[in-house]
Amino acid sequence: MDITQLILDDHREQRRLFAILEQVGSADTASLGQIWGRLSAFLETHARAEEEIFYPQLLYVGRVAGRLGATEDETLDAIHDHNDIRDAIAAVGSHPVGGPGWLEAVATVNVANGDHMAEEEREGLTDFRREASLQLRHDLAVAFATFEARHMAGVTPEDRDPEGYVRAAEASLPGGRPAGSLGIGSLRGDWPSEAARPP
Repeated sequence: MDITQLILDDHREQRRLFAILEQVGSADTASLGQIWGRLSAFLETHARAEEEIFYPQLLYVGRVAGRLGATEDETLDAIHDHNDIRDAIAAVGSHPVGGPGWLEAVATVNVANGDHMAEEEREGLTDFRREASLQLRHDLAVAFATFEARHMAGVTPEDRDPEGYVRAAEASLPGGRPAGSLGIGSLRGDWPSEAARPP
C-alpha cells in the first residue's frame, strides 16, 4: 500500500461523484441530495485525513531532503485550498437542492476541488513519492485508510489557519523547528540530514 495511491484513488472517486451529480436531472432532488451528502462528507473526511496524516509527513520528508521551503509552500497552499473547499461546501446548503443556485454552488465546489487535486497531484504527491521510503508510504497508507474508515460518515468541518497549521506540524516533528524560525516559507535547507522515517 502507498498513501499517495490512496489519495489518488480518493481523487478519482471524487471526480466520479461530481460526474454523477452532473448527469442526474435537477428535478430528482432526492437522488441529488443523497449523492451530494455522500460526496460532501467524503470531501471533508479526505481533507481532514490529509491534514492529520499526509501533510505533516510531507513537511518531514521535505526537511530531510533539504526541500523544506518547497514543501512548506505546498502545505500552505493545500490548507488554504481545503478551507476554500469547506467554505464552498457550506455555501451549497443555503440553496434548495436541484435549483439553479444549488447547481452553481456545487459547480463551485467542483472547480475548487479540481484545482486543488491537480496541484496536489503535480506537487505534493510527486514530491512525497520521490522522497519518502516505501515503508513510510505503506505505514501512512494504513493510517489514512483507518482514519477514513473511522470517519466514514464525515467529520465536523473546521477551517484552519494555514500558517498556524504549518507551525504546529513542524513543531511536532522530530527535532522541532530551528531556533528562532517561524517555520513558514523562509527555511531553505536549514534542517540536518537524516533518514526519512515516521516520527
